[in-house]
Amino acid sequence: MIDFLIVGGGIAGLSAGARLSEHGSVTVLEAEDVLGYHASGRSAALFEESYGPSSVVALNKAGAQYLRSENGGYLTPRGLMLVGANHQSEVFEADCADLNMQRLSVDQALSRVPILNTDIVGFAAISEGAFDIDTDRLLQDFARVIRRNGGAVLTKCEVTRIQKAAHWTVEAGQVFEASHLINAAGAWADEIAALAGVPPIGITPRRRSMARIPAPGGHDVSTWPMMLGTGETWYAKPDAGKLLVSPSEADPVTPHDAFADDMVLAEGLARYEELMTEQVTRVESNWAGLRSFAPDGTLVLGPDPAEPSFVWSAGQGGYGFQTAPAASQLLADLVTGNQPQIDQRFISLLTPERLNR
Repeated sequence: MIDFLIVGGGIAGLSAGARLSEHGSVTVLEAEDVLGYHASGRSAALFEESYGPSSVVALNKAGAQYLRSENGGYLTPRGLMLVGANHQSEVFEADCADLNMQRLSVDQALSRVPILNTDIVGFAAISEGAFDIDTDRLLQDFARVIRRNGGAVLTKCEVTRIQKAAHWTVEAGQVFEASHLINAAGAWADEIAALAGVPPIGITPRRRSMARIPAPGGHDVSTWPMMLGTGETWYAKPDAGKLLVSPSEADPVTPHDAFADDMVLAEGLARYEELMTEQVTRVESNWAGLRSFAPDGTLVLGPDPAEPSFVWSAGQGGYGFQTAPAASQLLADLVTGNQPQIDQRFISLLTPERLNR
């Protein structure tokens, strides 16, 4: 009998498994051939404490020290620069306040990103507290903790049947029996709930596309900040000598192995190009990921009120990596009855009880 059986081998499932492995036996089931194949493997991989709704910011702050120092730290300075066109002053002001950014003159912004089109760009601001996250190492380190504590992390284990009697019986190529079932299935979280006979929470998978382009104009982009268009209508981030550009779309879709929509990608690249002097001449590759949202846009963590042995770790909504250290600890505290370190007013915004089902 397994104490904690976890469905989903992305950042939500692995971080939860690492925390719970301190309290009992853990097995993680991942349907794909590799861990982190879907949303976790297609993340923008940025940590910014002020990014997200209040409950997410609380998790960001609570987990920041873990990301900075655990196992030598997972963060590398990047910076996040907000860029707005001359006609976007109102949206720029709102974004600047939400992200607690410091204003830059256009000339100061140009010194950081020399391809900005100063005929169009009218506003800029910077957050120096934005960092790249070593997402692959974070995933693997959480998996390593599970194994070190005697747990198992299994791939190619697609869940096909779930039953509940005295305990959970789960079929996924083989039969697993567990006291607690943790639903960390990302875009498929409601489908897993339905298999388990638990009411869904209204998870909506939303596609986000990405293009990798050559370094614009042959520039060394390694020290450039990540750039964010006002209203989050696009973003661009240096990556291994190239530039990743996203339309920042959030189009609702059904759960699937996501791929980029060519028209949406083209529109996003055009919005990026409008503010730059270097145009996109070639897309080297493109892909998409599914970010999963609860109806109120924030994470769902903890036991289901109707079936406490069924535990939600869902609705990460693009905040999965930056919230993982604190979200997984909160989930473990809620499951084991330990006193959470997060303020109760934020816990009430994160637990399943808040959702009307």
